[in-house]
Amino acid sequence: MPGLRYYFIMNPGSRGGSSRRKFKKIFEILEEERIDYQYTITTSLPEIYSISRRANEEGYNIITAVGGDGTINEVISGFFKEDGTRISKAKLCVIYTGTSPDFCKSYGIPYKNIEKAMNSLLENKSREIEIGKITFTKERIDLKSGDPVDNLTSPAVRYFACCANIGFGAVLAEYSNSGIRKYLGDFLGTFFSMLRSLISYRSGRYLLKVDGIAQEVYNIHNISIGKTFYIASGIKVRNDLKEMKKHFYILTISNLTFFRIPKIIYGIYSGKQIRNSKIFNLSYGDKVEIAFSPVNSGIEFDGDPHGYLPCRIEPASDNIEIITGG
Repeated sequence: MPGLRYYFIMNPGSRGGSSRRKFKKIFEILEEERIDYQYTITTSLPEIYSISRRANEEGYNIITAVGGDGTINEVISGFFKEDGTRISKAKLCVIYTGTSPDFCKSYGIPYKNIEKAMNSLLENKSREIEIGKITFTKERIDLKSGDPVDNLTSPAVRYFACCANIGFGAVLAEYSNSGIRKYLGDFLGTFFSMLRSLISYRSGRYLLKVDGIAQEVYNIHNISIGKTFYIASGIKVRNDLKEMKKHFYILTISNLTFFRIPKIIYGIYSGKQIRNSKIFNLSYGDKVEIAFSPVNSGIEFDGDPHGYLPCRIEPASDNIEIITGG
């Protein structure tokens, strides 16, 4: 659109490297429409965060993530200061070229067709969404009972739009991103990574503090803290966030045995309402803090491993405006 400045952050490594082949079509449409744009073809996810932050500081109106969920996540984090406020009033656009379109499915963004996604960009219809802020540590540390995030000497602060996972989810993300999805596809790659991980995974105990109320939870395989229906790669959590008027759902999976694996897999892929049981517990909250686990302290959010416990999850101070499909 006339008068708007666009910045494209393009990840050629998405979808096992096949993302790059779609760049040509994007450039052709931009030239046909005479769009005022700049772009960077990235070399790493940390670089994407820095580029997004700079594009916000330089006053671009629409910043576009071209890549998968990892690319989207780093671009979103670049929109925010560490205190949770926005750097600029820029809008976020997504041209999806990855393997697991959880963000796009969650927020009604076209992801199967480059032309449709570009049309949405040009139409400039948008909506505000809430973003989660997560504070954690980049380095594994020797956690002691009750270690809070505030004790960290140099905490990392990032942002997410879909879901964060502590424990098994971090291991699963690492296996899934190791290359198996390139050969088996998103669903099968994640499914077989899950089976492989579940067989050898050991449960842990955590100090879980929700809205100021703390409890120790035991035999936990995974804790999901999310904002949308999708966790990752076809895994779903039907939730009642709107009705509860809370910022996050908190799903714990515990007491897992080999014979319960089929029930777990059915429960998280079916998308049906989760009933609290010995295995699943679904609750809601506005601020979540998680500390100590002698076994599993890894954290992933929006599809990629990022760091370790302790962590604090809370809503960002500002929302973000995203371009949608209408």
